[in-house]
Amino acid sequence: MSIRTRSWPTGHGGPPGDPGRTARIDRRRLTQWAGAGGLVAGALGVVAGELTAAAVSPSLSPITAVGGVAIDAMPPGVKDWAISLFGTSDKLAFLLAMSLVIAALAVLGGIVELRRKFTGLAGFAVFGIIGVVAVLTRAQSTTTAIAPPLVAAGLAMVLLTAFRNRLLEWMPRHALPDSTAAAGPSAPGRRKFLQSIGVGAAVAVVAGFAAAVLRSTAVGIAQARANLVLPAPATPAVALPAGAELALPHITPLVSPNADFYRIDTALVVPTVNPDSWKLKVNGMVDHEVEIDLKTLLAKPLVENYTTLACVSNEVGGSLVGNAKWLGWPVRELLAMAGVQPGADMVLSRSTDGFTAGTPLEAMTDQRNAIIAVGMNGEPLPQEHGFPARLVVPGLYGFVSATKWVTSLTVTRFADEKGYWSTRGWSDHGPIKTESRIDTPRDGTALKTDTVALGGVAWAPHRGISKVQVRVDGGTWQDAVLGAGISKDTWVQWTARVTPGSGQHEFQVRAFDGGGEPQTDQVAPVVPDGATGYHTIRVQTA
Repeated sequence: MSIRTRSWPTGHGGPPGDPGRTARIDRRRLTQWAGAGGLVAGALGVVAGELTAAAVSPSLSPITAVGGVAIDAMPPGVKDWAISLFGTSDKLAFLLAMSLVIAALAVLGGIVELRRKFTGLAGFAVFGIIGVVAVLTRAQSTTTAIAPPLVAAGLAMVLLTAFRNRLLEWMPRHALPDSTAAAGPSAPGRRKFLQSIGVGAAVAVVAGFAAAVLRSTAVGIAQARANLVLPAPATPAVALPAGAELALPHITPLVSPNADFYRIDTALVVPTVNPDSWKLKVNGMVDHEVEIDLKTLLAKPLVENYTTLACVSNEVGGSLVGNAKWLGWPVRELLAMAGVQPGADMVLSRSTDGFTAGTPLEAMTDQRNAIIAVGMNGEPLPQEHGFPARLVVPGLYGFVSATKWVTSLTVTRFADEKGYWSTRGWSDHGPIKTESRIDTPRDGTALKTDTVALGGVAWAPHRGISKVQVRVDGGTWQDAVLGAGISKDTWVQWTARVTPGSGQHEFQVRAFDGGGEPQTDQVAPVVPDGATGYHTIRVQTA
């Protein structure tokens, strides 16, 4: 038995005599192409705005301004979730999500513009206004920074109108909204529309890549950094002690390479700060204001020290911690030049992107190695880590101490000022908790032996580590072997070898600070002042 099928002429959505279905299919196709036109128009507008910003406002663009406002408006719990889920890739994840939202709204703008003229244009205009308002609210705002969102919205509106007109030249009369009058379909109209969409999409891709390249090298920041020669430190860092770095595969390096050092901050895109125009101002409760530029800073007697930094969002066993050799000038000397007045107990540092951190004045003026850093592991600060200058304060979580791209230090009081995160449910002072981590073996590993070589790092900056212990299956704690360590401001490596027998086993680690105080076993989340508890892994042995 055979089944006979009926073929319909190309271009019809149903059998002859069914113009209603044909019209429905044509309208659906019309809507799809209208959405495509809106997407390309929006994309070209955004790219034009970013290219304009690269030329006239390198430190601020429509995307970074709107994204910054969105990040600031997010509930703290959402930010904590994003950091815990994406870690140091949180900025990339946000940019991708933001791009998808913009794309969806651009598609919608193209569709509604087809159905009701000027509606989509009004939507694009609103986005331009939002961009201008966002730019005006940012710390880096300048008069020229207003131009990019206006360029973006204006070009998108012009292109949306052009795509709509080309589309109406192509499509048949019965597929169009009642308010239109076009005689189609038109083969030339089809070619014109598809060519417009294709060229527009290609230009958007190429121009988007160009915008990314220009922004990454805006005002020659990358070249200026490459040309910067750091002076030799007046006080060099101590040589790494013999035995400080333990020979165990997969253990965290004693000194974190710049490329691997964690990055957590509120800047959606790495700020571009011109080192030639950078200045650091000291004001507030001081006898007189002080302002220095980079040339003056580099001429000071710089000190070099190893310091371990940790993010307060680091989960127990997490990777948001790193150790590097920092070069800079002691903050206490700069504050002494300004003359701190009685009653002050906090220094509010501010970044070029508007981020603020409230650091206890004591930590800035005591004998710890709190510095205005200009170098990291023997080279100028990487842009993503604060070039040309940032703060490094041992013993405190970064959210109250490690301001990147720093531009001002305001001497004040905790009763009068709050840092960025302290207004969002986090603590004021942020001392780093005593923590330890198992780097090897990884959780869930299946070993071919019943002897397990454990290893990892432990840290309690500004207090040091005196002992690390491990235990198996909740049993007796046994001492681990410690690396020599560099100073009390840095982490130490540790190793231990245990033979628990074959089967699945649970391993835990704990550390003791330099005063003999043990790491707490109480499990606590990162909010408001850092996670606590023992890092625990489970391993299958043969």
